[in-house]
Amino acid sequence: MKLRVPAYIQSIKPYKPGKPIEELEREYGISDSIKLASNENPLGSSPAALAAMKDAMVRLNRYPDGRGYSLVEKIAARWGVSPECIVLGNGSDEIIGMLTRAILAPGDEAVMTEPSFLMYEIMVLSCGAAPVFVPLKSLFVDFDGIARQITDKTRIVFLNNPVNPTGTIVTKKGFEAFLESVPEHVVVVIDEAYIEFAKDPDCLQGIEYCTGKRPVAVLRTFSKAYGLAGIRIGYGVMPAPLANLLHRVRQPFNANSLAQAGALAALDDDAFLQRSVRFVHEELEFLYAGIERLGLNYFPTEANFFLIDVEQDADQVFEAMLRQGVIIRSMASYGYPRYIRVTAGLRKENETFLKAFATVMAKTGNVE
Repeated sequence: MKLRVPAYIQSIKPYKPGKPIEELEREYGISDSIKLASNENPLGSSPAALAAMKDAMVRLNRYPDGRGYSLVEKIAARWGVSPECIVLGNGSDEIIGMLTRAILAPGDEAVMTEPSFLMYEIMVLSCGAAPVFVPLKSLFVDFDGIARQITDKTRIVFLNNPVNPTGTIVTKKGFEAFLESVPEHVVVVIDEAYIEFAKDPDCLQGIEYCTGKRPVAVLRTFSKAYGLAGIRIGYGVMPAPLANLLHRVRQPFNANSLAQAGALAALDDDAFLQRSVRFVHEELEFLYAGIERLGLNYFPTEANFFLIDVEQDADQVFEAMLRQGVIIRSMASYGYPRYIRVTAGLRKENETFLKAFATVMAKTGNVE
């Protein structure tokens, strides 16, 4: 097939999601496997959200509310902002795409940490713009390094807080000092996909910066703490003029009816949210203790996942764990060839992981 494809599209490496359980079991001929790779909510979804989506199913012959009026109003009320500051997305991933399409032109630049969420790079490249990478500093965001990379070509800075894949945070003090150094035309995007899990009182809560003169956009999702990853719904909070630009490139009906109904109910189910957060914190402590017994180093997190230094090739550990029926994530492609990332799961899943992990590490001679 002779297609004339722009070089910047050809350069994109497709995003590889975590391996589904069904694929693992088919490939390896095993059963009862577990997945601790994609930072999903092990408790499932809010019962209120499930009931609301069931009720909404009788209206699937109708198009969804294109502006998501009820959900937008509820989100705006929760954060004390105007509804004009809210943009819904098919997951927060889609809002990343809206931002890049609305702001970037070929030849522009967007600065981001390395590593970070891979969709920043993909969306920037798809616009013919250039991603500029700033390595993390001891797993934390290097604001001085980012500031040095901002030039006349810079249009967007991408941050995530807590940081994926390290689980570290951006502090309010550090962010405010950095923001003062950023030219006023540069859009600062703060992806807060895991913010509900953060316990550190110094952790930045970006929404308070979204209604001023600076173009700061905060992304939130219902996929993680709310347990609604399968319906793909997220939102952005940003100054109204910036939101207006995103609506110009937004697909019509991009937030489907079930997603809107589920998210609307989930926002009212604070009991489920708090239960999810508390559960993750408890299970992380259980996992930390298990890793300590093995004598390996791990990195405490402010998210629902954490890193472990396996002291060997992480890809090989990943493959060995697959054969034990446990899906984790190798961080080799993120620039950490000795680290794996593990999501906190149910207690039984975490026990299975620790048992399988001990077996794998013993075979390699890294633990007794």
